[in-house]
Amino acid sequence: MDSSAHAPGDVTFDFRALSARDKYKLLIGTVVPRPIALVTTVDPQGKINAAPFSFFNCLSADPPILALGVENHPDMRFKDTGLNIRLTEVFTVNIVSHAIAEAMHVCAVPFAPEHDELEAAGLTAMPGKTVASPWIKEAPAAFECRRHITLELGKSRQIIMGEILFAHYHSDVVDAERLHIDPAKLDAIARLGGSTCATIRDRFDMETPTLDDYWSQRKL
Repeated sequence: MDSSAHAPGDVTFDFRALSARDKYKLLIGTVVPRPIALVTTVDPQGKINAAPFSFFNCLSADPPILALGVENHPDMRFKDTGLNIRLTEVFTVNIVSHAIAEAMHVCAVPFAPEHDELEAAGLTAMPGKTVASPWIKEAPAAFECRRHITLELGKSRQIIMGEILFAHYHSDVVDAERLHIDPAKLDAIARLGGSTCATIRDRFDMETPTLDDYWSQRKL
């Protein structure tokens, strides 16, 4: 059988032939849900910036590494987040709950550099414990990070990896002894395609089977 054959109704795309915009549309609609990082940074003079990123995830627990995908402006200038991390080597990732979703959206407005996004969004900047960048009081969880490595992807994008140095949680979100996070209290939102977002309120459990479990099921 020809391995390249596909069932009627399948649609294929050669990513090598697609424009950057078309690749973006397919990726953000397919790789879902994507967690949202509301990233706070400071410039060398201490001015705070806040911006959301949905090209974001955790990559490692030991060392504890988070990754951000940051794109430059169309004219190749660094966005404030990318420039501030480059200059100060630190940033803070604030998890976006449903309660602060609209505030996060305000932080995405292309304000002038001198405009305070957190103030415009009604969010509260709290002094970092280990880094210069603040954490957001209203966020259910926040990770203070030191830049670990930056990967340059072509002319316009960077993957910025940060090592988590310190974490903040609302007291009802985490069991401090068991280190169990209550997903209902975290109430994080995620990005889908286009302008569509989702919550994590619908959940189900799936235990990873052991090898014995797998073979037992095969015999039924």
